[in-house]
Amino acid sequence: MGRHDPAFLAPCFADDDLALCRQAYGTAVDFDHLLAHGFATLPMPEAPFAHGGFPTPSGRCEFVSARLAARGLSALPDYVPNHELPGIGGVGNGVGHAYPLAMISPPARNFLNSSFVNVPSLQALEREPLVELHASDAQARGIQTGDVVRIHNLRGEYHCKAVVSPRARPGVVNALGVWWRKLGLEGTNVNQLTSQKLTDMGGGPTFYDCLVEMECVNAPLASASAASASASASASASAA
Repeated sequence: MGRHDPAFLAPCFADDDLALCRQAYGTAVDFDHLLAHGFATLPMPEAPFAHGGFPTPSGRCEFVSARLAARGLSALPDYVPNHELPGIGGVGNGVGHAYPLAMISPPARNFLNSSFVNVPSLQALEREPLVELHASDAQARGIQTGDVVRIHNLRGEYHCKAVVSPRARPGVVNALGVWWRKLGLEGTNVNQLTSQKLTDMGGGPTFYDCLVEMECVNAPLASASAASASASASASASAA
């Protein structure tokens, strides 16, 4: 499908940003007032659920859910342990003992999400992909701040630099995510390690249910973008 396809001739594709914003707000706010003042107050009650009105069969905030009970689940909120647990299996064919570290992958603070990873000023703030680990886990693996590490499980492997930090709990590593693969060492990012399984309720992601192991990599690795630039320079030199 190219840009001359009839599907792209619909009038909406000719709308500019301002027109799209006006359509999105509709009659909810005075859009000209919003443009002039920078903000607009929505006509909403301060406590919208003060008298009920929750999207439940009873219209109330339900601590006991008849709908869950009807599905054979606990009617009360309950604790569900991770699918992948260190030491007792859970990754692949019961080899969780080989991956004793739980990895979480929150977004790198200055990116918000992957849409902004290409912004040079934000890249300058984040500098490079990192994984944070507790001093006890670092000592057990001979890892120091600045070392390049290989984080791996049965799903794949990820290379980045390590930071020994009290922000990480013992047994948990924080691999700061949303970096694009081409900006990572060996062209990898945390998505090499996370599962594609979905939660049993809601069909949400299971990114934070992820066991790994990590080790120090002695030789420094190049980022994919740097390696590509180097290859291009070598090819130009050869052609000259």
